[in-house]
Amino acid sequence: MTYQYSKEEILAKASDLAGKLSNSDQIRFYKQAESKISANQKVQRLVEQIKKYQKESVNLQHFGKAEAYHQNEAMIDKLQAELDAIPVVQEFKQSQEDVNDFLQLMAKLVSSRVMDNKQ
Repeated sequence: MTYQYSKEEILAKASDLAGKLSNSDQIRFYKQAESKISANQKVQRLVEQIKKYQKESVNLQHFGKAEAYHQNEAMIDKLQAELDAIPVVQEFKQSQEDVNDFLQLMAKLVSSRVMDNKQ
């Protein structure tokens, strides 16, 4: 005989698992990197400039201003390269990849267990 879990029991277990995952090394490192990014004024300035140029690019493309659009895109690429060269940004991007890989692994494990128990 197999036990049938209620929706509430499953949600409670999922909440418990989420709490445990949020205390993992990968998630803690990600949160620290995110805090550093948020506190870094140079990073925030570059992000705002990139957003501004991206909005301009949408408008330029919409109005068929090809040359201005390409100049704008070149500026975005330059600013993005400057942003990507900052060590705290590199650290943040690596932590994002690590967390993504970790969460994908967790999702595969859960899916695998669900399918194994289904049979």
